[in-house]
Amino acid sequence: MDTNDLKLPVEKLRWECDQNQFDFNTTEDIPELEGSIGQVRALKSIDFGLGMQEDGFNLFLSGEPGTGRSSTIKNLLKKRARNEPPPQDWCYVYDFKAPDNPLSLSLPAGKGGELADDMNDFLEGVKINIPKALESKEYETNKVAIIEDYQEKNGELFARLEQEAGERAFSLQRTVSGLVMVPQKEGRNYTQEEYDALTKNERDKLDEVGKELTEKLNDVLRQVRDNEKATKDALAQLDRELGLSAVGHNMEPLKEKYAEFAKVKGYLESVQEDIILNLEDFKPQAAAPQIAGIRFPRQEPSFERYAVNVFVDNKGLEGAPIIFEANPTYNNLFGRIEHIMQMGGAATTDFTLIKPGALHRANGGYLIVDAREVLINPFAWDALKRCIRNGEIRIEDVLEQYRFMTVVSLKPEPVPLQAKIIMIGSPWIYYLLYYMEPDYRKFFKVKADFDSRVARTPEIMKDYALFVSTHCRNEKLLPFDRSGVAGLLEYSARLVEDQEKLSSQFMEISDLIREADYWAQKENSPLVTKDFVKRAVEEKVYRSNRIEERMQEMFDEGTILVDTANVEVGQINGLSVITLGDYTFGRPSRVTARVYMGRGGMVNIEREVKLSGPIHDKGVLILTGYLGGKYAHDKPLSFSASICFEQSYEGVEGDSASSTELYALLSALSGVPLRQGIAVTGSVNQLGKVQPIGGVNYKIEGFYAVCKAKGLTGEQGVIIPKTNERHLMLKDEVVAAVRDGKFHIWSVETIEQGIEVLTGVPAGIQLPDGAYPAGTINYLVDKRLREILESRKKFSATAEKEETK
Repeated sequence: MDTNDLKLPVEKLRWECDQNQFDFNTTEDIPELEGSIGQVRALKSIDFGLGMQEDGFNLFLSGEPGTGRSSTIKNLLKKRARNEPPPQDWCYVYDFKAPDNPLSLSLPAGKGGELADDMNDFLEGVKINIPKALESKEYETNKVAIIEDYQEKNGELFARLEQEAGERAFSLQRTVSGLVMVPQKEGRNYTQEEYDALTKNERDKLDEVGKELTEKLNDVLRQVRDNEKATKDALAQLDRELGLSAVGHNMEPLKEKYAEFAKVKGYLESVQEDIILNLEDFKPQAAAPQIAGIRFPRQEPSFERYAVNVFVDNKGLEGAPIIFEANPTYNNLFGRIEHIMQMGGAATTDFTLIKPGALHRANGGYLIVDAREVLINPFAWDALKRCIRNGEIRIEDVLEQYRFMTVVSLKPEPVPLQAKIIMIGSPWIYYLLYYMEPDYRKFFKVKADFDSRVARTPEIMKDYALFVSTHCRNEKLLPFDRSGVAGLLEYSARLVEDQEKLSSQFMEISDLIREADYWAQKENSPLVTKDFVKRAVEEKVYRSNRIEERMQEMFDEGTILVDTANVEVGQINGLSVITLGDYTFGRPSRVTARVYMGRGGMVNIEREVKLSGPIHDKGVLILTGYLGGKYAHDKPLSFSASICFEQSYEGVEGDSASSTELYALLSALSGVPLRQGIAVTGSVNQLGKVQPIGGVNYKIEGFYAVCKAKGLTGEQGVIIPKTNERHLMLKDEVVAAVRDGKFHIWSVETIEQGIEVLTGVPAGIQLPDGAYPAGTINYLVDKRLREILESRKKFSATAEKEETK
């Protein structure tokens, strides 16, 4: 096999966007983006979820940050909500039957404010009309007449009683214990001595008369009480008639205006009844007593109970509300009852201090919240579930259950919930809720999954250009020309490491647009070109690659040993990726393998010292399967080998180095040296097929940097899996080096292809008798394994003889 056929041509090393495909000169020539880029699956899910009106079909927008979840749902809701009717206003009013439980009233949008204004006007009129009526001559005359009639009737009763008592030698007198009948002699009360001097018959007769008169006195007192009650009722009726006359002509128009709202009409009737029962509150209040040097505040009656708290006012709202609550605390979501601190530290409240939450404002529309923020705020998630389950929003003191003593507070009537709730979160939060929170599946039945990448189609690329246009207009940035948009698309493809895909993490794309604009403005350029996009990328790398440069210095100094020019047996350069926050880079690592007689099998040094993860351990164990299937068809494998990542002081994870380790092992077994100027990446299965890996661009560029520093010889390069070809989006410098023949990229499908590139020796195809052609790698490996097995047998036989002696 000619290994030159495995070299990748320059055209496959990166995708270059043809700027001539665009039919504009600058992004100022094209309109703004309407909708989102790609995300067909997510858009269909959102449309379904918003269309479902049944309970529980709320939405969870899942995806990585920056994939346009928030902007997409907001744009879709704006279009949808403008065609929907605005929801009702909600008001809280005083409940005259249960003052601690304010009533909730619903009215069409804008009517809540009208009701509040109408009640204010009504109260102002009542404050004027009632005092006038109370001070009117007619009212005073009627009141005096009722009182005089009461006094006249009582006077007649007592006059008749006193006349009868006088005729029977008794007198009606008032004592500390009340009215009593006292016997008299010659116009004066009996003395005790005169009473004692009477005979028994005289005393009995006198007592009998006193008893009869006392009974009549009790009858008179009963009649007086009846008269008093009748008088109070008459005065109350007088006040009621006055109140009706003073209040009715102001109240009747309100009752007619709100006649179609039964609950509002009932509230107005309660207001009227309470005013009539409390007419005294409307009288002018007497001045408080004053003490020299001390000024007492004048206490006025409170009319707050007649006010209307317009809790949610949707006046002027066009369509359904869209509320995004950035800080979904309990109070911000479900409302709160505020308190006013009084003198002495006491806190007071009333129904006018009830404030709405985001759910109230979104009622009849849409509420958008961040899932993580909801989960980390105490009580918010549990309360949200209760609201959805019960279909109502209840304002409660969430800390009440944790207090030692219960504090008297308001318990407002709950408001029915009719809102579509949309949570936005990352995939791991979605799955955490799905598996750990049983109620979640009942209440959020629609998942809209936002992908972090989209297919690179002509339509998508045009949408990208529209996105750039929109961003530049919204933030007043310099326009991009065609080359600038092309450079942005190439950067997007590199982000996802795929020539056929583009990134949909628009947060990073937006940042690059802003940074490219910065460098263009710094150069006083009227347009953002591809050169400025490249500079923005380079400057961003420079701000973050200090550790990469320090590591490169260690390669240059020889502190980290990497050979890029010679040939060695059992030694090869593997490739790994290091991610530090927002920056990722590749670095080569020397992998060595040693083979010796024994039966310990494969020894992974990283595993023995607990520096490797389970996936890396799996990759090493696969090597045993490969060797067994390849060379143990006619003999047992009987050898020991150790594999090690040299100068590795941190953990090793992943199986992308398993093919590298296998090459080193085959070299150690065959004795054929490997070219150190070639680094290798790729995982392998037990059949010897090379499998794709991640971070291929960073790995190639990391090894190229080391080779460049040590001197490019024209023989250096990297072997990658063939399935990784579409993932190549290499830097221009690496592509140029390949074009000039200074660096090479080989793509292989099997271990046999890779070992031929590394050694220049044929791998060897198994012959019908199970052997391999002489001089091939497989022949040499098989031969060495046989030699080890024979040596082990001889050693065992010698050892048995020694034991026998």
